[in-house]
Amino acid sequence: MQPITRDANQPLNAQIINDGAGKQDAVDLGSGIFMSKDVSNLYLVTTPAGSVLINTGIIYSAAENKRRFDAVTDKPIRKIVFTQSHEDHIGGWPTFNTPDIETIGQANLPFVRTQYRDLGKAMGARSRRLWSRDQKQELTERPEPVLTTTFHDRHAFELGGRRFELYSVPGGETVDSLVVWLPEERIVFTGNMTGPIFGHVPNLYTVRGERYRYVQWYIDSVQRVIDLNPNVLVTGHGEPVRGAAEIRSRLTRMRDATQYLRDETFKGMNAGKSLWELMETIKLPAELAIPQGHGKVPWIVRAIWEEHLGWFRYESSTELYSVPTQSVLPDLIALAGGDATALDLAAKYFGDNAPLKALHIAEAIAPASPHYHRALEIQLYAQRLILDAAGRENFSEVRWLESEIRRLEAALAGDN
Repeated sequence: MQPITRDANQPLNAQIINDGAGKQDAVDLGSGIFMSKDVSNLYLVTTPAGSVLINTGIIYSAAENKRRFDAVTDKPIRKIVFTQSHEDHIGGWPTFNTPDIETIGQANLPFVRTQYRDLGKAMGARSRRLWSRDQKQELTERPEPVLTTTFHDRHAFELGGRRFELYSVPGGETVDSLVVWLPEERIVFTGNMTGPIFGHVPNLYTVRGERYRYVQWYIDSVQRVIDLNPNVLVTGHGEPVRGAAEIRSRLTRMRDATQYLRDETFKGMNAGKSLWELMETIKLPAELAIPQGHGKVPWIVRAIWEEHLGWFRYESSTELYSVPTQSVLPDLIALAGGDATALDLAAKYFGDNAPLKALHIAEAIAPASPHYHRALEIQLYAQRLILDAAGRENFSEVRWLESEIRRLEAALAGDN
């Protein structure tokens, strides 16, 4: 697969999300398979007896996605398969579904959808904060697909002379993730099992808010795809990856990089090192260094720590109770000389190249303080420095910092 070119100041995910916007044709991938680009791509596998639709895209693109596929075949869709239960995979189901279509998903899909329904308001608000620049249309309705067939570990069927095998890969973005395998053609559809950008570190925790993805399940899921030995790998985003050797090499590196982070985190935990030390010191070695466009190594370390040891770090009894550190910071600042003195210290941290420490102090200044305007200026400057240092590689990190910068800019404008 050729590298994707992009604007250096634009996260790769932003371009991928908008790849399918507007009226365009389905893309012929060969072997009777067609791709419709969307927030997450959907695929039509054609046969003489009808088609299998892999994912249905997001709801607001459903009519356009259906138009694209209607233009490439007049054979009906016989089966719909979901590689996972996120909105950008299942949202178009009502547009494509008819009473005679079989809808297939992994058995955990209803369980995961219950979480999304029950937490829809909270998760939606967080997603909008991060992705308002990239997803121009808000989801105002969330239709729920009705599964006619579920399975736990594996399921197979034939249609029009093509064999389809489905395998559970719970280490993907959701515990209902599956891959679709065409054994005769040696083509595998992985959806977003390895994240939205293939070849990057996993996203074991997403900043928008989501349950942790278990690291061993991820490693095992990648191994399951390696064992298939595919010649073509089709993901939820971007172009297919072609060539058995290329696919095996990239999947192996992803597996080994994740195994290394898992082992190093375990080693550090067993040595009694703090979470913060491990987040700071664990790095991928050069031979395993892969991009961090959606996941990020320190976040992976934290996800592994909290998956296995939980949120109580044994650092302080205060972790067990509902009084946060921030509640006493204003009193400590007063004792240490007041807001002005504290902000002088924050400004000094900039000279020490420590913008995160400056941000900690500036965020402790109360809105009622006469020095609050300066505190906001220091927060804004710190966020800009942190963004510059981040290198704009990680989508969620960039979008979060940009949203904070816009918030602080608006607050300062209103304060003048």
